[in-house]
Amino acid sequence: MSGTLNNANLKTGRSFDLGKMNLRQLWIAYLTYPTILLYFALVVASVVAATHFFAGWSATLVSVVAVILVYPLAWYLLHRYVLHGRLLYKMKWTSGLWKRIHFDHHQDPHLLDVLFGSPATTLPTIAVITLPIGYLIGGWGAAATAFGTGVTITCIYEFFHCIQHLNYKPRAAWIQRMKARHVLHHFHDEDGNFGITSFLVDRIFGSYYLDAKARPRSPTVFNLGYDIKEAKTYPWVMDLTGSPPRDRPDGARTSTSKTPEAARHAA
Repeated sequence: MSGTLNNANLKTGRSFDLGKMNLRQLWIAYLTYPTILLYFALVVASVVAATHFFAGWSATLVSVVAVILVYPLAWYLLHRYVLHGRLLYKMKWTSGLWKRIHFDHHQDPHLLDVLFGSPATTLPTIAVITLPIGYLIGGWGAAATAFGTGVTITCIYEFFHCIQHLNYKPRAAWIQRMKARHVLHHFHDEDGNFGITSFLVDRIFGSYYLDAKARPRSPTVFNLGYDIKEAKTYPWVMDLTGSPPRDRPDGARTSTSKTPEAARHAA
């Protein structure tokens, strides 16, 4: 399948590069990707659990609506203040987590392998957000509904996130606008446009911007502030990466950058 390129930084030695894939290839990759298949299975399991512990139609519908309303805010807060925060890479025991869940994605936004969140982090997060909401509304039946809704929204988010990095111009104008705003987040200024499918919360919190003319280009848009200077002080992410942080992505190709040791001793 074209779009599968060598990447020495990945355990599989393979990577789907969205910058070299078309829409058909994305659908194939998406519908066969293990993480997405796991999410699909959990949605089915949630429906079974919600049916077994049925909370009534009112509680079920309210839990679905509640999660739909809360999810964009929860994602925004996590994205802006945790994933774009600098605390996680400053601690050795959380540096690998930060690298996997967001740093790698900003270092090369087109790699499908790091675009999808790890189930080990996404699923507990979804559970923490959705299960209490559903349980308070209608017990375990509504909790299962809320969790299934959260996983479903995550699947939708992940697909549109892929579209935003795909070598493809969407036909629908609203998807074009959505893609344009997210591209700005990755290639112009990372301190804004934190949404995926909606930027309403960005507008509320004042982090929305329309185009590149609205603000100057950020020098940390690809490294999230984890530059060579930071890497010398907090080397754990760089050690795991096997190369110093880049100020621009270089695609799913074998890195020819300096070694971490060389970067630490660079002038």
